[in-house]
Amino acid sequence: MPYTTADARQGLLDTVASATAQLGLALAALGEAYEHLDEQTADRLERELFGPVQLAYGRAQRTSTAFAARHGIVAPSLAQAPAAAPSTGTKALIDGAAESVAAADATLAELQDSLAPIEVGDAELRDGLREVRELLGELGARSRELVRTLGR
Repeated sequence: MPYTTADARQGLLDTVASATAQLGLALAALGEAYEHLDEQTADRLERELFGPVQLAYGRAQRTSTAFAARHGIVAPSLAQAPAAAPSTGTKALIDGAAESVAAADATLAELQDSLAPIEVGDAELRDGLREVRELLGELGARSRELVRTLGR
């Protein structure tokens, strides 16, 4: 069966949706971690981690939706990420969020490296993916630093 441009575009959307879902998991974990922290540390978590992940999540959704609309494709719908278990420790929640962010970034990096966004995509899609990855770029180091200073 031949591989069509429509199939490739749908594959792009599915891959972006997978990365976006990973960001949703990170947001859920960070939201739960926020509830476990003192006010000052919670504000830091929100500023350094939650805010950038939330921006990346929104940008990924907008990129996917706009790409789908430009090409007459239905964008995959995203289910709300399950809430993290309240009994999970703060460090584990932040580490889990960092792992989800890294997975999303790796998925998008692989997509960009595949050249599929160039072959069947468009400039707006490539720009959106680049912006999402830029937002995610420093989050691993930021999360490690926040975890390192917990309880001090």
